[in-house]
Amino acid sequence: MWRWRGRFWTVGATRPSVTAPLHDWSRRCIMPDTAIPIPAADFLKAPLPAPTDLDEERTKTPKRFFNRERSWLAFNWRVLDEAENPRVPLLERLRFLSISAANLDEFYTVRVAGLRELARAGNRTPAADGRTPAEQLVMIDEDAVRLLAAQQEAWKTLKREMEAKDICLLTPDGLNADERRTMGDRFLREVFPIVSPLAIDPAHPFPFIPNEGLALAVELERRSDSRTLRALLPIPAQIDRFLRLEDRDGRIRFLPLEELLLMQIERLFPGYVLKGHCTFRVLRDSDLEVEEEAEDLVREFETALKRRRRGEVVRMKITAGAPEGLKREIIDEIGVEESEVIEVDGLIGLAALKELVVDDRKDLLWTTFMPRVPERVQDHDGDMFAAIRQKDMLLHHPYETFDMVVRFLQQAAQDKNVLAIKQTLYRTSRDSPIVAALCEAAELGKQVTALVELKARFDEAANIRQSRRLERAGAHVVYGFTNYKTHAKISTVVRREGDKLVTYTHFGTGNYHPITARIYTDLSLFTVNEKLGRDATKVFNYISGYAPPDGLESLTISPMQLKDHLLTSIAAEAEHARAGRPAVIWAKMNSLIEPDVIDALYAASQAGVRIDLIIRGICGLRPGVTGLSENIRVKSVVGRFLEHSRIVCFGNGAGLPSKKARVYISSADWMGRNLNRRVETLVECVNPTVKAQIVSQIMAANFADVAQSWVLGPEGDWMRPDLSALENPFSCHRFFMENPSLSGRGSAGAKDVPALTHSSE
Repeated sequence: MWRWRGRFWTVGATRPSVTAPLHDWSRRCIMPDTAIPIPAADFLKAPLPAPTDLDEERTKTPKRFFNRERSWLAFNWRVLDEAENPRVPLLERLRFLSISAANLDEFYTVRVAGLRELARAGNRTPAADGRTPAEQLVMIDEDAVRLLAAQQEAWKTLKREMEAKDICLLTPDGLNADERRTMGDRFLREVFPIVSPLAIDPAHPFPFIPNEGLALAVELERRSDSRTLRALLPIPAQIDRFLRLEDRDGRIRFLPLEELLLMQIERLFPGYVLKGHCTFRVLRDSDLEVEEEAEDLVREFETALKRRRRGEVVRMKITAGAPEGLKREIIDEIGVEESEVIEVDGLIGLAALKELVVDDRKDLLWTTFMPRVPERVQDHDGDMFAAIRQKDMLLHHPYETFDMVVRFLQQAAQDKNVLAIKQTLYRTSRDSPIVAALCEAAELGKQVTALVELKARFDEAANIRQSRRLERAGAHVVYGFTNYKTHAKISTVVRREGDKLVTYTHFGTGNYHPITARIYTDLSLFTVNEKLGRDATKVFNYISGYAPPDGLESLTISPMQLKDHLLTSIAAEAEHARAGRPAVIWAKMNSLIEPDVIDALYAASQAGVRIDLIIRGICGLRPGVTGLSENIRVKSVVGRFLEHSRIVCFGNGAGLPSKKARVYISSADWMGRNLNRRVETLVECVNPTVKAQIVSQIMAANFADVAQSWVLGPEGDWMRPDLSALENPFSCHRFFMENPSLSGRGSAGAKDVPALTHSSE
């Protein structure tokens, strides 16, 4: 029994021909040498659901693809669903609502802004699913309006539940006289020096409201002669949106900043009385355009960042029931079209609700989790080089602490035997310990080369600051290509050991960002494999010197070979199926939309290859269609941590799991931009323990997950199983928090790990 929720099905209403991927708790997938049980993954074991028929012509037309933008919106619906999930702690649900709102804002400032520009230019080039930019905009707005309404309903529900738990968002009516005086004093100390009242009249041009800017618009009447005045109060982003009051009777209480401004209107406009008001917020086109022939790339990006701030408005939200004259003047002055104005009956700027996630209510948050230091590293008294020399080590973040990546570079900076360090930086934190380590290494006379990607969206300014810092320390800073982003995550350390030089290499699936590494699930491979070390050096030489790498041995990169390698590997699996051998593909990534890769997967499915995919976000592949994709299943895991690792496993004629399998980690999603317009890596893992960790632990647990999983149907509906009958449904995130990774287990993980007892052959 399934129930329709927004764009999803949950148990509760009849949904014919769909089978929930339930789990048989009597069977276990056991790795005998590790004593780590994983519930049998019925996502793999159970027969595929009955395929949906799609007429032959549609299987050959764009209808074989899901629309990218609609698929992204479906992902954000799944994020929002966690805000309504009773199994999630209350304040974490509030955090999910905030994330959903922030996601939608970014979607409009980047994706919708680009489509709007194409549509206005008359571009009718269809997307992979056949829709023109104009048709996509209509579809997006219809779904986004529903999503916005659902977000407001979720906020109303959460607000009531928070009040029941003594966390309150107040209006001025909820303050007593003493509290009003206290907030008045606070206004004078903390707000009055920053806020700028701006009159709207012929002598005062309408002020500029930046991207994501929130403003309070007011209509006033002068007491002395009843003359009217319209004005704006831009709400300063430098101050918290929600001001915490002193707790009273054990209750945590907040007052929105806009409410405080309304309370203090006479101090801002002496002699005037408030007659009407509304709140509005604008989103602007945030894509960057950079001249390819720019002589100074850093200066060009600094200029482009200023243009972004002043980009055209793509959407404006305004309080429902705003005074008509005030609303009309705002719309006219902002220059926004009526179709791009959304009236909101509720709170505008839901992304700011993350401020209400207070640390002093531990009972309403996830149980505190401390990432582990790998046992292997502890066995070597914290010496990263000794731990890596023992054998390849794959760390699973955030379960194994990202501090090991930082320690690797800090030890390299301070080690007198280290001669050179090379590092890519796509995104990192403001006070990055990695950048600090690179600066220290350069100041100590080591050869340091840093590839800083200036085109990392929304981190461009931070990366410019980091590049300046590295240059001052004496590091060689390069910026890669103007027409490609460098998205690969590579670090090499060259160390003198006796009479030879040894290259220690780190490959990652995520960014060198210590803060996001606490919530993103990613993989870090540390190795002294000579082939991978040579390959990594060739990639750095390619980025810094533009000379295409020749003769890569164990590494594949885009935009040169990665896509072709994937297509060849998928085709090889299809050949195994046609020859009667076991043929299986497992893959995990954030997004899958590249048409050639999807068509290759369809062809493999038709040849009999069993394909199981874990796609967190966008998926353009339509699974479970007769004659097209009946052997393909897709699931998405959305929960406490953001799934970010990219993995692909090919059975190689022996099925999965097996020792013959070819197993890879990657920095790339299967999207056109990653495979054709970025420098990305696909790294083959050959160490038996590392392979077993990926296949029999990471992938197995993700397939076995039921607590936070969704399954994609052939019509684009995402479904999740009923959890009400399960006391403790299996969660891969909980499993990884409780069990160490195989290759980081020191002596306990040194021997080969047998495959799981189940197979998808």
